[in-house]
Amino acid sequence: MTVVLVWVVEGTWPACVDAARTPAGAAERTVLLHVTDAQTAGAARGAYAGLLGRTPPPGHLPPGPAEEVAELALASSRRLLAAAQERLGVPCALVSRTGRPEREVVAAAEEADLLVCARDGGRDRPGPHSLGPATRFVVDHAPSAILLVWPDPPPDPHPGTPPGTPPGTPPGRPPVSPG
Repeated sequence: MTVVLVWVVEGTWPACVDAARTPAGAAERTVLLHVTDAQTAGAARGAYAGLLGRTPPPGHLPPGPAEEVAELALASSRRLLAAAQERLGVPCALVSRTGRPEREVVAAAEEADLLVCARDGGRDRPGPHSLGPATRFVVDHAPSAILLVWPDPPPDPHPGTPPGTPPGTPPGRPPVSPG
């Protein structure tokens, strides 16, 4: 069974969905995955407790902003997955998880043949800084094949070099013509 897993992240998901269209059309199963960081609700809980001037023990905080944040995050995740499914245009499973994104994606990739994800770091040049920490973890640990896409057109790997310059020509020097 061929399974394509697409990691849907705010800001980069359209590139992932577009890149997954061909493999997803041939797959027996396609899964769109969105992960909400577990720290999101925790931050709201901590801020609420801080406003009260004390930090109550876990489980003793009345319902409040943390639960509202968790509900809003789930609703946002569902809208994002629905938009991704519409753009993809093929039947797929929609999965929304909460936890550490890198761990959740690697766990979900255990059942996939192909994981599609996007670069999420610096977009000004290729290289290791074009991956954020979570994506770097996923690339290093996912047990499936990975299709890593640029969310925007990829940057010029050799900025400032005139087109047609042979590789290895020092920057600022005109190419030497044979003959």
